[in-house]
Amino acid sequence: MKPVRFILLSSVILSCVAVAVGVTAQRDAAKTVNDTKTQANRNPVDAQDAFSPYVDQDGNISLPEDYKQKWSHLGSWAVAKKPGETVHEMHDVYTQPQTISDFNKTGQFPDGTVLVKEVRKTQSDRLTTGHAAWSADIKIWFVMIKDHKERFKNNDHWGDGWGWALFEAKDPTKNVSAGYDTSCIACHTPVADSDWVYAYGYPDLKRSKR
Repeated sequence: MKPVRFILLSSVILSCVAVAVGVTAQRDAAKTVNDTKTQANRNPVDAQDAFSPYVDQDGNISLPEDYKQKWSHLGSWAVAKKPGETVHEMHDVYTQPQTISDFNKTGQFPDGTVLVKEVRKTQSDRLTTGHAAWSADIKIWFVMIKDHKERFKNNDHWGDGWGWALFEAKDPTKNVSAGYDTSCIACHTPVADSDWVYAYGYPDLKRSKR
């Protein structure tokens, strides 16, 4: 009878293992589904076509939080109200590292490119190196997101191949632009032939010329 008992015991053990494996597989499958649903709820557009984590399904644009830590610095603009006057603003522009690589291969900004312009107040003084101006507190951010597919034709913040947004330092969560044709496009008209971007000011974009 011992061999029979051994066989029965082995069968019970195998059955328990099979049940445990099945439960684990079901849990893993359920977790995958839940993770997918969570991601879709967080950013429907990104879940659908991997367009941008900074745009929701209605085309609302958010300000990237980690651009200074993870992105590349494209260039800086020192801005004075009139020629010969002291610089009153510093504009620093950032983008994803892959944008630079793709642009230098094709001469075009890839779909989903994000340009963040950080505008800061300045302070100035006469230093040992001469009269100098340097960056102070942030005033505003401008954000542009490249859209080759014209995904949001009914959204006033999208047009001419880009999404456009303006955020103030007092509330970085709110796009205060009145619409790209009202608040944005006029300043970019001089560079309409270079995809509305002053790319010649960004030395790492090798194909750009003034």
